[in-house]
Amino acid sequence: MNKLTTLERRSMAAISTPGGKMLIVAADQRNGMKAVMNDAPDGPNSITAEQLSDAKADLVRHLGNAAPAILLDPEIALPRVADEGVLSRGTALVVGLDASGFETVDGLRYTKYVPGMSPRKVRDLGGDVAKMLWYMRPDLQDAGSRVADEIRELVKACSEEGLLLIVEILVYRLEGENEEEYAAAFPGLVADSARLSAECGAKVLKLQYPGSAEASASVTEAAAGVPWAVLSAGVDHETFIKQVEIAVANGAGGAMAGRSLWKDSLAVSAEVREQLLTTRALPRLQELEAVVDGTLVAS
Repeated sequence: MNKLTTLERRSMAAISTPGGKMLIVAADQRNGMKAVMNDAPDGPNSITAEQLSDAKADLVRHLGNAAPAILLDPEIALPRVADEGVLSRGTALVVGLDASGFETVDGLRYTKYVPGMSPRKVRDLGGDVAKMLWYMRPDLQDAGSRVADEIRELVKACSEEGLLLIVEILVYRLEGENEEEYAAAFPGLVADSARLSAECGAKVLKLQYPGSAEASASVTEAAAGVPWAVLSAGVDHETFIKQVEIAVANGAGGAMAGRSLWKDSLAVSAEVREQLLTTRALPRLQELEAVVDGTLVAS
């Protein structure tokens, strides 16, 4: 296990439920968030940065403030929600460092930082925790690979800043790879990514649901004591809470939910947003928290 510092332990407590499980509302999407705002008269591509910022502010106001923590981007949401007092003092702020999209080099995917972002900048934006996404194929990348070097470098930089880093890993199908072969390899890829990330110093992981109770237990073993949270990956709420229940029962440390909570609760209209976020998304968050803490069994 990669030992947490005192400051990092405080940050872990800030992003966790009273029951000690991580629970973060993910709202750092940009184009993905526009895509679900279906009431834009000229389509999602017509949504302005100001309209998207308004939607993110309302998402914080009506949903995120009910969670231990919310993940936001430094391009649209921040520093506005902090400067305008939208973010509750009781909700921890996780700042995403990764830019939208990826580049492909020799068939492998690589993410980039949002320009100007660093651990120090996370602090300047009022962040309590940082998050960075990496794509990984552990069957083709090892401890000497570029992605491993990048993880080690950022873990070190965040540690020097006294900042907890959440390492998000996405495994993916290679171009030309058979779908059936990838599906069969997927649980092992998630587990091996957890193992490699832990070896590179990661102290908290955000991972895809590996597919089953057995696979979740394998991920927990591979993570070697590093806590991991399940990401929602855009599945519907009912599917996600069942995945979370299985994963937590087999060692996962919580959940980070985005689209499963709010993908059908956003709109350009502020009135529609408030109504949907409070009557549809908020009850989902409350149910998810109960499942994460083990006080409610998913039906």
